[in-house]
Amino acid sequence: MRPARALIDLQALRHNYQLAREVTGAKALAVIKADAYGHGAVRVAQALEAEADGFAVACIEEALELRAAGIRAPVLLLEGFFEADELPLIIEHDFWCVVHSLWQLEAIEQAALSKPLTVWLKLDSGMHRVGLHPKDYHEAYQRLLASGKVAKIVLMSHFARADELDCVRSNEQLAIFDAARQGLSAEVSLRNSPSVMGWPNVSSDWVRPGIMLYGSTPFTEDQAIAARLQPVMTLESKVICVRELPAGEPVGYGAKFITPKPMRIGVVAMGYADGYPRHAPTGTPVLVAGQRSQLLGRVSMDMLCIDLTDVPQAGLGSTVELWGKNILASDVATAAETIPYQIFCNLRRVPRLYCGT
Repeated sequence: MRPARALIDLQALRHNYQLAREVTGAKALAVIKADAYGHGAVRVAQALEAEADGFAVACIEEALELRAAGIRAPVLLLEGFFEADELPLIIEHDFWCVVHSLWQLEAIEQAALSKPLTVWLKLDSGMHRVGLHPKDYHEAYQRLLASGKVAKIVLMSHFARADELDCVRSNEQLAIFDAARQGLSAEVSLRNSPSVMGWPNVSSDWVRPGIMLYGSTPFTEDQAIAARLQPVMTLESKVICVRELPAGEPVGYGAKFITPKPMRIGVVAMGYADGYPRHAPTGTPVLVAGQRSQLLGRVSMDMLCIDLTDVPQAGLGSTVELWGKNILASDVATAAETIPYQIFCNLRRVPRLYCGT
């Protein structure tokens, strides 16, 4: 069978969740949208359910998958509902629901609900994606209470640039949020992974760890909490062919790499159809036979080439770590001019094997 696989360390996952709790002292919703960033939402939820305060997903389809698998913990719909006819399902399965638009508020007011909702009321504090305008926030809160259809309201917003530690925008958003919630008595949720890790002075009753849950950092620079994260996914495959090439030979599509000297090349069963970034350039790090090496030439659909010249112990069948505990996903993402969120979410066709249960 093809040797490409993703190893998922559930003990590392639990360590990272506990770290988010430890450094904030807050309740934490584990963000497992997009199939837990490619790690497998059901298995991740099962691994965390005994200790997690709840989970967060993008939409009701993702939430229903968790309930079908027997997950009974609270599940927050981060995008709320898309149609009013989803409200009965939200009630039936006891989901928590973000309200970010006035039409959603109106739909709740008009709905005949069998029991009240838990609503997370989202403010647009400056990211300008979704969220209520500050001028509408107080009234929306009061209307939800007056409707008699809401059991609890959590006040929330989302930082746009918290991964930039020297940027004033997060402080500006915080000031907008604080002004908008003056006089409202409710719990608050502001901190996502970068603000959990890099903004300790932001008060938040609930935090929403996402990328840090999977052991990857949102920062490009060294950061104290990032150093304590444990990578959860190891993407690996094996060398399936070895080529001895003289100087001046092209490697891969488009001749993007020409051997500058006689070189030993390994072909690895991994490509962009598996989710490895196609734009990862020559020099992107890999680990082969326990030694650090590099990608050579253009990534193909099902294969890529690596340098074995200075790794004499490597050969046919040698294990190659594409990212994981030795080759950080963030380093691969930086080389490919993308972010670890994307390379995790793009993973496909590769079987996931779980350990640390």
